[in-house]
Amino acid sequence: MAPILDDLLTVKPPDVPDKTADIDNGGGNEQIPVAPTGRRLADYSPPPSSTAIWVVIAAITMTFAALTSALIIRQASSVDWRHLTLPRILYANTLVLILSSITLTIARHRLTSSRSAGERQAGHRGQWLYATLFLGLLFVGGQWVAWMQLRAQGLYLATNPNSSFFYVLTVAHALHILGGLCGLAYVIRKLNRGVLRKSTLDAAARYWHFVDLLWIYLLMLLWVKI
Repeated sequence: MAPILDDLLTVKPPDVPDKTADIDNGGGNEQIPVAPTGRRLADYSPPPSSTAIWVVIAAITMTFAALTSALIIRQASSVDWRHLTLPRILYANTLVLILSSITLTIARHRLTSSRSAGERQAGHRGQWLYATLFLGLLFVGGQWVAWMQLRAQGLYLATNPNSSFFYVLTVAHALHILGGLCGLAYVIRKLNRGVLRKSTLDAAARYWHFVDLLWIYLLMLLWVKI
């Protein structure tokens, strides 16, 4: 009886949970640290700028999808739809915008391939970013010229349905370009202060390439429908 009583009265220390937990990783197990409570530590989450830019892109996509649907429906039900000749400067503006994507790609490659912040500041002071900014402003200026050419032909916002859609689509896109230019200016400011993060640069580049592709889509839509 004495050995049995000794075992019952002996206080055993609680089991200490293992500091690692197994997860399936494509056929193999990888050890990851866990909290003492047995819950996993927080997994990696993308930077807020990366998440926000995808939300913005999704919202813009839905907006222009709605405008496209409205244009197609209005044209199908309209008896006063008159096709207009697109100003030729729109094609030059398209080339300018494509060049801006190229310069931004070069800027991003050079900045991200630099070994240190000092090298980025000394060797790459953002000249390609300034080139992108200039080309973006040149595109907006070219769009203004196109609007003035339409006005010279007597085509205004309320002249007819197709001219209305032309102004709405191109002005809406130009406003998003201006938003991208503000983002580029913010990136340049961060770069000059030596505090530019790769996630910020990636978000700005992703948005800029998106609005470039959006313009190519709009130009094709205008050429076919307007």
